[in-house]
Amino acid sequence: MSDAMLTIVLAGALDTKAAEFAWVKSLVEAQGLRALVIDVGILGEPGFAPDISREAVASAAGSDLESLRRVRRRGEALEVMGRGLAVIARRLYDEGALDGILGMGGSGGTTVATAGMRALPLGLPKLMVSTLASGDVRAFVGPADIVMMPSIVDVAGVNRISGKVYANAAAAIVGMVRGEAPPIVEESPLIAASMFGNTTPCVDHARSLIEIHGFEVLVFHATGIGGQTMESLISEGYIVGCLDITTTELADEVCGGGASAGPERCLAASRAGIPAVIVPGCVDMANFGALESLPEKVRERNVYQWAPTATLLRTNIEENRRIGEMIAAAANAASAPVAIILPLKGVSMLDSDGGAFWDPAADAACFDAIKSGLRKDIPVIELAYNINDRSFAAAAADTLLNLMRQCNEA
Repeated sequence: MSDAMLTIVLAGALDTKAAEFAWVKSLVEAQGLRALVIDVGILGEPGFAPDISREAVASAAGSDLESLRRVRRRGEALEVMGRGLAVIARRLYDEGALDGILGMGGSGGTTVATAGMRALPLGLPKLMVSTLASGDVRAFVGPADIVMMPSIVDVAGVNRISGKVYANAAAAIVGMVRGEAPPIVEESPLIAASMFGNTTPCVDHARSLIEIHGFEVLVFHATGIGGQTMESLISEGYIVGCLDITTTELADEVCGGGASAGPERCLAASRAGIPAVIVPGCVDMANFGALESLPEKVRERNVYQWAPTATLLRTNIEENRRIGEMIAAAANAASAPVAIILPLKGVSMLDSDGGAFWDPAADAACFDAIKSGLRKDIPVIELAYNINDRSFAAAAADTLLNLMRQCNEA
């Protein structure tokens, strides 16, 4: 494809950021690519005429600009413009008129532009220059592959600092759009696996055993957004089997930790009808920030400082019971073959005999809740290993491979 056919969409508010977008537009066009500007402003008049107007964006969301201007809650108006941008961006992509997208702004511009970006497929270049990029950007990025670039100064004029940032952003999006991934000679079926630092030996060994059989294993870090991303790909049909070794995000959901993937974590494989192995991996721990940030109500409980900015809370009997109930409910929703494997000598590195989180009673509460709540036709495999023993990893890999054979033979 020639550069003249490549189009980069620039999405932002032209009532407050017109000079900045005009500058980036000129930089993109100087590289021989087309810059298609979408105006997502609401209040003032645009500083220059966009290719797609704010009226069209509001209309794509089933609203109109005048109605949005009367809305007292700014967040509601931004949500509508984000939905409209998502509709338009996806339509442009489907029509072959969008090869990459760049946004610039503060909290409002970031909210709207990233909503549009999240509607686009993985692999399509997405770059957001934002005043918020050095903070917690989970709400903006979600499960998408959005690159967040700090604006350093506010997106307010082109000066000796911002001009260089914008130039770097323009060069980056042009480079991403022009870049081509090397061809993949053979595409292997994809298996999803969940992993944490505390289950790395298990997942690494299981992955090596599965890949011998011609599968490619995608490993997701179970930090909340990792689980959401894994389950998003499962829902979109990319994945043929799931090795859900590390269901720790359920512990964060139950305990109010920072790595929750939501109450429906573990359900995607069941809903997608793909074979799955589910293990209560790392359900002994919920994730919090620095030690001093721990909620008052848990400070006297068993905690472990994993890193200066990461403190783990040992889950108790009642919390483990609730986690077990959630795992059983997720497995019960399965239409494809599913199996539960229980590591009787600990669900993490820390949960091993003599380890900081070794608590057989708490583990048993989770295991018992799974077994008592599970459909009778779903196998429960109890193994006298720690989750990171190589024999446990081998059993998990073999079980998933057998379930997939059953599914293929059905």
